[in-house]
Amino acid sequence: MKPFCTFLLLMAMAVLSHGQDTAPAIPLYPNGVPNSKPTPADYIEVVTPARIAKVSVPVLIPFFPEKGKGTGTAVIICPGGGYSGLSIDKEGYSVAKEFNKVGIAAFVLKYRLPSDLIMVDKTIGPLQDAQTAIIMVRKNAAAWGIDPAKVGIMGCSAGGHLASTMGTHFKPVVDNKDNISIRPDFMLLLYPVITFGEYANKGSRDKLVGLTPMPDLVELYSNEKQVTTNTPPTFIVQAGDDRVVPVQNSVMFYEALIKANIKAEMHLFQAGGHGFGLDNPKSKEHWFDWCVSWMNANGF
Repeated sequence: MKPFCTFLLLMAMAVLSHGQDTAPAIPLYPNGVPNSKPTPADYIEVVTPARIAKVSVPVLIPFFPEKGKGTGTAVIICPGGGYSGLSIDKEGYSVAKEFNKVGIAAFVLKYRLPSDLIMVDKTIGPLQDAQTAIIMVRKNAAAWGIDPAKVGIMGCSAGGHLASTMGTHFKPVVDNKDNISIRPDFMLLLYPVITFGEYANKGSRDKLVGLTPMPDLVELYSNEKQVTTNTPPTFIVQAGDDRVVPVQNSVMFYEALIKANIKAEMHLFQAGGHGFGLDNPKSKEHWFDWCVSWMNANGF
């Protein structure tokens, strides 16, 4: 390997280990990434402590609670970034550490961002990675001290779109020869992109389905329209003054959940904008505390 490439790889490994020392990152596809094209030479992963972009090799980054303090619950975390990058620290590592404090195992998903350059079908790339992640966690549940019936998914912003897709689309888009359930047991959505319709975050929509998508694709990925009685219980948080992802995304999804008789709880801050992560700068209240209470109330 050329020295410069070796340097880039070591830097990437160092950043992936940023803030966590419980376990190394786990490749999702050790035998080759599905739905992929040969990665162009100039498509090089961009890694900083806060953000990752141009992901071509997806991994799952585990954070385990202290020995003896695990509850058996696990959460797969999908950071946001408009389907063009991953806010890996603020919406990944930092949240995972908070879950560890209350005995919950967390897995930060470094998923592929949709791109025609590296994917045959970019519209299913992120979903393939999320489905593979939940299969991996359930398959290793016993070894990791996890109850396979208490595996949830969390997503922020565009990661919330990926998470809500996991909770509304159950057709496998990856090899699942062991027939392991790809349905999350619960969803945690933080200022999520939900719809690709009137109130869409245009950047996220364009990245996933293209600038001129077919109407059936817009319908398919408008997840408020895909809620069924099989959608898992859901916890939602957003700020009313969000100018990046209109608050109607959360409201429409909540209304669809209630209509389908799905257990759901939604908290709307008066202010806070978009992308606040763990701490809303406009409020002294902590949504994470509400989230843990909701999980306790629902047996998770």
